Amino acid sequence: MDARFLYPLESCKIIHLLRHGQALHNVEAEKDRNALLSPHLFDAPLTDHGHQQVENLHERLVSSGVLKRVELVVTSPLLRTMQTAVGVFGNEDRLHNMTSSPSILALEVARDRNGVRPPDMRRNIESEEDNLWRPDVRESEEEIFARGLEFMKCRLWKRPEKEVAVVSHGIVLQHMLYVFANDCDKSIRHDLCKRFANCEIRTVVIVDKGLV
Repeated sequence: MDARFLYPLESCKIIHLLRHGQALHNVEAEKDRNALLSPHLFDAPLTDHGHQQVENLHERLVSSGVLKRVELVVTSPLLRTMQTAVGVFGNEDRLHNMTSSPSILALEVARDRNGVRPPDMRRNIESEEDNLWRPDVRESEEEIFARGLEFMKCRLWKRPEKEVAVVSHGIVLQHMLYVFANDCDKSIRHDLCKRFANCEIRTVVIVDKGLV
C-alpha cells in the first residue's frame, strides 16, 4: 500500500460521473457523421440498447450499494441524459426494498456542447425555449472548459450533499475532470480523462484543500 495522503471526510465529496446511455444520434453518427446535422435527430432519445444499458447499470448500482448512498443527481436537461438519470437513479426498486430515490436536478450548465447540431438542442421545458443553442456557432472547447470549471468549483462544491451523481455528455464530463486533472499523476490523469463510453460511470473524490 502506497498511502500518500490523508484528508478529513468533511473536506471531501464523492462524485459519480455518468455519460448517458446509447442515443439515436450515436448510432446514426457511426454510419455517417453528417447525420448529426439532421433535424430528425433533434434532442435525440435513448435507443432500445441505451435503455438496456441504463437498466443494467441501475442493477449494478443497487447491488453495490451506491444507489442508497447518492444524495443528489444533477443532470443535463437533454432528453437522453434525463432518461438515463431517471432510469439509473430515479426508479424505486421494491425487489431490493428501496422505496425512495435521490432528488434529480436538471441544470443547463451540464448540457452537451451547444450549437449547430440538432441532437444537442433541448426541447421546451414548461414552455421555456432553448435560448442557449445557436444554429450557426458551435461552442468552443474553451467555453466547455469554462462551464466545467463553473459547475465543479462553484455550483457543485457549494452543495451540502457529500455524494453526488452527475449525468451528462462525454465531452462535457471530460472537461469537468480536466478542472482537477493537474492534481493527478500523469498516468492516472490519462485514464481518468479519456473518452467516456455510453453509460460509463467513473467515480472520483474531490478534496477542498482549503479545509485541510
